[in-house]
Amino acid sequence: MNLVDLVNKNYTSKNVEKFPAFKSGDSVSVSVRITEGAKSRIQLFDGVVIAIKGTREFTDSHFRVRKISGGIGVERVFPFHSPIVEEIKVINRGKVRRAKHFYLRDRTGKAARIETDYSIKN
Repeated sequence: MNLVDLVNKNYTSKNVEKFPAFKSGDSVSVSVRITEGAKSRIQLFDGVVIAIKGTREFTDSHFRVRKISGGIGVERVFPFHSPIVEEIKVINRGKVRRAKHFYLRDRTGKAARIETDYSIKN
């Protein structure tokens, strides 16, 4: 067993199997564990997945979620195998033809909407 296999075996998260299948363009709600001092709580981060890097099997894979909060765009990168990611829920399936949606950074309001794909059953 080489070093890469050893790291992948020891640092993979068991939550990854419970995550639903989602793709770039979908609206998701990510439950994130926040630790403040000695207390920890769950906080939701709702937004659109604008990029996914890698597949879930590898420890370096992650996905990027973007939301508008108070008129300011906020992006957050979530590694699939991070212990702070508790749960992912798919809110809407996006009807998109691109893998990366970095063009949403320049758009606000109605121009930043992604059409809902009704042909996919949740």
